[in-house]
Amino acid sequence: MVENNTHAHHGHHGNGNMSEEEQKARIQQEINIANNMSHIKHKIVVMSGKGGVGKSTVAANLAETFNKMGYNTGILDVDIHGPNIPKLFGKEGEVLGIDEEKILPVMSEDGVAIMSMGFLLDSQDTPIIWRGPQKTGVIRQFISDVKWGNLDVLIIDNPPGTGDEPLTVLQTIPDVDAVVMVTTPNSLSQEDVLKCVTMTKKMKISNIGLIENMAYFICPHCEEKLNIFGESQGDKFAELMSIEFLGSIPLTEDVAKAVDNDTIISAKDEKHIVSKEFKSIVSKIEKSFLNKQ
Repeated sequence: MVENNTHAHHGHHGNGNMSEEEQKARIQQEINIANNMSHIKHKIVVMSGKGGVGKSTVAANLAETFNKMGYNTGILDVDIHGPNIPKLFGKEGEVLGIDEEKILPVMSEDGVAIMSMGFLLDSQDTPIIWRGPQKTGVIRQFISDVKWGNLDVLIIDNPPGTGDEPLTVLQTIPDVDAVVMVTTPNSLSQEDVLKCVTMTKKMKISNIGLIENMAYFICPHCEEKLNIFGESQGDKFAELMSIEFLGSIPLTEDVAKAVDNDTIISAKDEKHIVSKEFKSIVSKIEKSFLNKQ
């Protein structure tokens, strides 16, 4: 179903080279996107400058935390080449349903609606070898054709960097409430986040927050805090970029174990330090970005 419509990108730089039929399909898709997104109160985009900072884990925990705090929540995984969200929610290998030509998201155990390229692959080791226009086409289709229903919050998890996927998301989704950047306490990761922040501001989005992931390691034996990636400086870094500092997430053995067991720490153990930190972060997102309307 998805592959057939990946031609929808041709008009990205104007409609001059599109047939009348393609133009009609494009206009219809724009209408579908507007209709679909109008049923979602808040859209939160998660980005990172580089890979390996735990961005998908952060996105999944944000979705779980919003859900636990009473928000009807969905998560859209637009990482076409490395979709990790299905595994994080323990939903690898699920088959998508179709209802009136709309794609039905997969539901997590506690009611988070999930959509990912991972659900469209024959197996988890099937590579997606696509150029930009195909990725743009499929992301636009996810935004227009997935039957989210009425959601309070949709979290959109992007691959790292400032490429086709985040650009398509920021250009296509109307009224993004906030962009949440994920970094770790090292200068390389921070340099790359700066590029993402600059890109987001160029797209006229000023509601930007920063989460410092793996800010420190908690020893499972003595509970000592160790700065294995360097000293935590997320608050200073956020101030430097004139964006909101949302909080620091520690690196603990339990988070890694939860991922290995296809679950999310916020869902598994609400009393865990990481779960509490995510609650605090979601409260800050609510206060700074969602209650201004």
